[in-house]
Amino acid sequence: MEKFMVLLITLIVGLAPLMASGQKYEEDIISTSKGNLKITFIGHASLFFTFEGKVIHVDPVTSESDYKKLPQADLILITHEHYDHCDPGAIRILKKDSTVVIGSASCASQVPGLKIMKNGDRLNILGLEIEAVPAYNLQHRRPDGQPFHPKGVGNGYVITFGDKRVYVAGDTENIPEMKNLKNIDIAFLPMNLPYTMTPEMVAEAASWIKPKILYPYHYGETDTSRLITLLKDKPEIEVRIRRMK
Repeated sequence: MEKFMVLLITLIVGLAPLMASGQKYEEDIISTSKGNLKITFIGHASLFFTFEGKVIHVDPVTSESDYKKLPQADLILITHEHYDHCDPGAIRILKKDSTVVIGSASCASQVPGLKIMKNGDRLNILGLEIEAVPAYNLQHRRPDGQPFHPKGVGNGYVITFGDKRVYVAGDTENIPEMKNLKNIDIAFLPMNLPYTMTPEMVAEAASWIKPKILYPYHYGETDTSRLITLLKDKPEIEVRIRRMK
């Protein structure tokens, strides 16, 4: 029996990379006034939405997926210039002639033809209202004292799908501007240290935003169960944990 178990474990370990490479990504379906919104969770900060026949990729990076096997984009949203969010190689794979690529000005040197949005800008693209909102650090800083994400450089995005408003925060802490976000149905909030938020920060941000569904994402090795505990007395906020390390 022991030899059999050792053989079985060895086989599983050996097949793990193959199993992972062919793994089906988690998906959620959200009902909206204009049909279903499908959310596909790639990993880290990468995900994409499918809505009314359109595909909207957010922060695609090739370290998280073989993008040649995923649907090409009608719209790509890039939050900021860091390599784990802005990957020109992934953008080239996903881009069609008609694809619109939106990002912060910090990404312009890496992404030819980028349509720049700065904090506070609003656009209507492909029938979707998109708002760029601030994303930055207040507390967490580099050894030289500079914030990991300075104010005014990166974007979060609020995207309206029918009657549902989806907030993808980008790399940020629980900044005061979050208190101004209204009627958010779904929020993606980052939770990895030292670059973004602690579970306590995410819980505070969620108490301001009051999303109906909260997805922690870009969470690295952070214990997601801590966030569930912190928000256990707020049943109006459903915390959904997906593979988004």
